[in-house]
Amino acid sequence: MTERKSRGGKPPEEPRRRGQRAVADLLPDIGAAAFKRFGFVQSSVVSRWAEIVGARYAEVSAPESIRFPAGKKSDGTLTLTVSGAHAPMMQHIAPAIMERVNLFFGYVAVARVVIRQGTMAMPKTRVAPPSLRPVPADLGDSLRNITDPELHACLSALAGAVAASNGPPTVGVRLVKGSND
Repeated sequence: MTERKSRGGKPPEEPRRRGQRAVADLLPDIGAAAFKRFGFVQSSVVSRWAEIVGARYAEVSAPESIRFPAGKKSDGTLTLTVSGAHAPMMQHIAPAIMERVNLFFGYVAVARVVIRQGTMAMPKTRVAPPSLRPVPADLGDSLRNITDPELHACLSALAGAVAASNGPPTVGVRLVKGSND
């Protein structure tokens, strides 16, 4: 039997899979498209910026974009947003930043660094809401034998949440009758 050739230059696409796909499988594709649109070839440069340049420099700088010459994926220009008076310091260490970014990519991806002054958005630290009710004494006594502090804190928080709830959750009970009868 002969294979049917398409008229366009594109190879035939994979057959569509039926069924569900995990959201984690879709996110890299969605994130990659958004990052490419705004100048990033690899989104991990943004997410791993502190690992690339170190915590000290990551506090005062953030990568804005990487622009490559037309048709190339090397010798690009990395644009950094740097807060306030840290820009002169970042100019002095620009060669080290280029070296670290190129080491991260594994090839000479960045040949130039452009520094733009701007404000850095500080990440908000998430604080757990205070427990509405104290942990009941009978639950607190049973947690006394747990020596791992992280596990103890987690189980104490769980016991406090259970104590603050209005009873056990109801599963499988329909609250509203409608078209799903």
